[in-house]
Amino acid sequence: MDNWKPSTKAVHAGTKRSQFGELSEAIFMTQGFLYDSAEQAEARFIEAGEEEFIYARYGNPTVAMFEERMAAIEGAEDAFATASGMAAVNGALMALVKAGDHVVAARALFGSCLFIVDEILPTFGVDVTLVDGTDLDAWREAVRPDTKVCFLEAISNPTLEVIDIAGVSEIAHAAGAVVVVDNVFATPVFQRSLELGADVVVYSATKHIDGQGRCLGGIVLGTKEFVRGPLQTYLKHTGAALSPFNAWVMVKGLETLALRCEAQAASATYLADKLKGHKSLSRVLHPFSEDHPQQALAKKQMTRGGTMLSLELAGGKDAAFKFLNALQIVRISNNLGDAKSIVTHPATTTHQRLSDEQRAGLGISDGLVRISIGLEDRDDLLDDMLAALAG
Repeated sequence: MDNWKPSTKAVHAGTKRSQFGELSEAIFMTQGFLYDSAEQAEARFIEAGEEEFIYARYGNPTVAMFEERMAAIEGAEDAFATASGMAAVNGALMALVKAGDHVVAARALFGSCLFIVDEILPTFGVDVTLVDGTDLDAWREAVRPDTKVCFLEAISNPTLEVIDIAGVSEIAHAAGAVVVVDNVFATPVFQRSLELGADVVVYSATKHIDGQGRCLGGIVLGTKEFVRGPLQTYLKHTGAALSPFNAWVMVKGLETLALRCEAQAASATYLADKLKGHKSLSRVLHPFSEDHPQQALAKKQMTRGGTMLSLELAGGKDAAFKFLNALQIVRISNNLGDAKSIVTHPATTTHQRLSDEQRAGLGISDGLVRISIGLEDRDDLLDDMLAALAG
């Protein structure tokens, strides 16, 4: 399997078949497991083998299939699946820090990620410094001898800033810090963050991995020492376990992940090019666009620019709402990575809890809308957006 390409691993890696030899992966819908003897139970609680399970909060065969398949795709030693993407972010960070430690994080983060680093971690005595993630000098200045973690989104939500993972990793590792990357927008199809220097990668599997808006899920990937050590200890005792059914949905989603993401990314690039310069738009944001400030970095780190597109309407909130309400194919929702194209207004939804000053500092204007490009015909999507802009 080591010689297989990621798309092949996405179909076959980690498969566990029952005695019936089923082709499509089975759902092991159980929370408990039997022991042949009291002695076997005792031994398993001391140290469970790779194919031995105790309780679904600790692990489950279907969940293990998803974990092993994701680890194979990502090139990680191990993985632990969680009930949601935010459970993955929270688990990864909480497993790495304690009171008195210091964390440096990119300022441009999804609202809930920002809440964890800016409000939850300080509550537990962790000092946090927020920086402009695109500025390596800012990372250098912020990192201290007691810095334990550097946290960032590979591509920021929703302004699509691209962060130099190799550069941040070099700075962090020189100080003995661990680099945690939220790779959701870049996807495991277009970017291998571990190869760029990251130590831990997290995903909201709810997004592209499911890909059809059905289930919540998340996953943390890294070394076996971290995953089966502090991470597993934290997650199994705090209860952020992924359900077997949701894990099965994610396993099946991985089979078509590359096909979906490639098609969606191609459409996103096409739409960005076609919409650029429209009189109603002050900005069109896409990592592979020529006018994107980190285009060269994006092309260095990624094979495609991703499935996301952000537009800034010149008329502010009123123009943004008018645009959203006029769309016929692209639907209003705060999810992303779906087969259906989805649009949201970050200032009043995903980032509404931030102050006006904070949103302005992140480049989230009242006219900004974030669009997740789906699998519809790209010209139908273009006609829909042009009609809504003209409306």
